[in-house]
This record gives sequence, structure tokens and C-alpha cells, in this order.
Amino acid sequence: MGDDLRHVVVLGGTGFVGRPLVQRLLDDGRRVTVLSRGPGKDAAAYRARRAALSRDASVLEGDVHDVDFLRAVLDDADAVVNLAGILNEKRDDGEEFERVFTALTRSLVTAMHENGVRRLLQMSALNAGIGQSHYLQARGHAEREVRASRLDWTLFQPSVIAGPGDGLFCRFDALLRFAPVLPVGRADARFQPVWIDDVVEAFARALGNTATVHQTYPLVGPDILTLAGIIRLAARARGRHRIVLGLPEALGRLQAGVGEHLPGKPISRDNWRALQLDSISDEDGLARLGIDATPVPAQVPVILGVRART
Repeated sequence: MGDDLRHVVVLGGTGFVGRPLVQRLLDDGRRVTVLSRGPGKDAAAYRARRAALSRDASVLEGDVHDVDFLRAVLDDADAVVNLAGILNEKRDDGEEFERVFTALTRSLVTAMHENGVRRLLQMSALNAGIGQSHYLQARGHAEREVRASRLDWTLFQPSVIAGPGDGLFCRFDALLRFAPVLPVGRADARFQPVWIDDVVEAFARALGNTATVHQTYPLVGPDILTLAGIIRLAARARGRHRIVLGLPEALGRLQAGVGEHLPGKPISRDNWRALQLDSISDEDGLARLGIDATPVPAQVPVILGVRART
């Protein structure tokens, strides 16, 4: 491996992590093909994401769950990066998570085996396979598919990923705009947010590095923050004075049940189950890759667009 991995196929390349990673791979001199399922129901959002993608990347639309489609597009690939994922599902039964994580990974592994493509970088999550969350269980099942394969795989397990347009600080920023008091369940849940540029760097460094084969890298930042602390940082970045009201367990669970039916789904029952586990790690996967983790609190004004990115 190394510079012989010229053509990289990326699943989920129009997403939050995908767009900057695709650009980084192009900057490294690699040819990149992005696989996409197409516009789906929100065509406008898809067009915006695709427009933000570098024009130097090729985009192929099709059924990414279909082994025949995957086999065809992997015909001349040297490596695959799988970033495909969703944060929520319509029903609360785990079916969508299993389809997007486990079934897709199984189809991808099959197509890679049949095409003789050995190198796979797979996005996962901290706490994958632990607890009662359908999301985390499906992440764990997908990891099992990867580990059981004959591929040269590397797994990445980030805590929440922070960056402009993220689903963490930006989500709370929108809620705090009109709410002087924000009631929240599991306010003391702990996270170790990791800066998006560090995640991109981890994938880029691992791709051609044989020492990362069959390794798993927890990706965490240097700061442990509670959910309440994250919300306060988002408020402070805009000079807002907001009260975070921690809810008892019963009310927090009720809030999650109601929240998953609200526009934008600010919280779901499965989010609530995931919040029962702290998203932190004693192991520093970034350090193992020679990356100095970026402190996220100092980046919150950049995330919210209050300060320009440098």
C-alpha cells in the first residue's frame, strides 16, 4: 500500500465528513469517485451538498445497496472509504440503521472481495455495539462484518464530530435562538468532541499506511464536555445568556419521545438511549496517528460562523 492506491471510491462523500475528505484525497493526488444514492426526498439539500463537492471528483449515482452496482463501480478501484450513515430513522425499530450500516457494509465487503479490492477505511462510532441504542448496535454489527472480512481494513470510532454545519453545536444554536431556558435530558452526559479537520487527517494518514491495517482508532478531542457545557458554549459564542435546565430521567425520556415527532427531530428515543453512555475514550487514536487533537471549545465561534475559519 501507499502511492499505489491511486483510485479511491468514497461512499457518503457528499456528507459532512465526506466533502472535506474528498478534497483532501484530491489534494493528495488521488483520483476520487463518490458513490451516491441520488437526491432522495430532499432534492434541494442534495443539490447543495453536491455543488459543495469538488468538481475534480467523479460522482456516480445508483443503488449503493446493490452488489452488482458496487461491483461495477469498484472495477478499477484501489481502495474504498465508507462514510455512509444516518443519525436517525423514521421508526424506532433499528431497521433503517441496520440497512444503512450493516446490510450496506455486507454488500460492500462482498463486492470488494469479488473485485479483489482489499483496502477499506470504515467510519464507525465510539460505543459501537454497546448499550441499547439501535444506532450503536447497528454500528457494532457493521464493525463485525468488517472484522470478519479478508480485507485490509481500518476502523475509526469518533465521538461527536464538531465543525461548521455539524449536528451538535449548530443544532443547539438554532434551538437557543428563541429559548431563554432550554430544558434538556441527560444534561450531565459526557462527550469528547473531535474537530472535523482532525478526523479528515486521520483518514488521509491511514489510507496508505500499512501499520493501520486491522487497527481501530477512537477519535476524540482533548476536552471532555457535558451536554449542558456544549449548549452553554454555543450560547456564549453568540453572546447569549441562556439557562440550561437539566431534566430528571423520566421527563428527559418523555422529552425524547415528543422530540422525535417535532420538525427537524431535535432528539429521538434512540438518541436518548445513546445518551445513557458517555461518548469518551481513554485511548487517543489521533495521537497514535501522529495528530495533535484540536481543542474544540476554541473553535465554536468558527463552527457557528461568528468568526472566520483560518
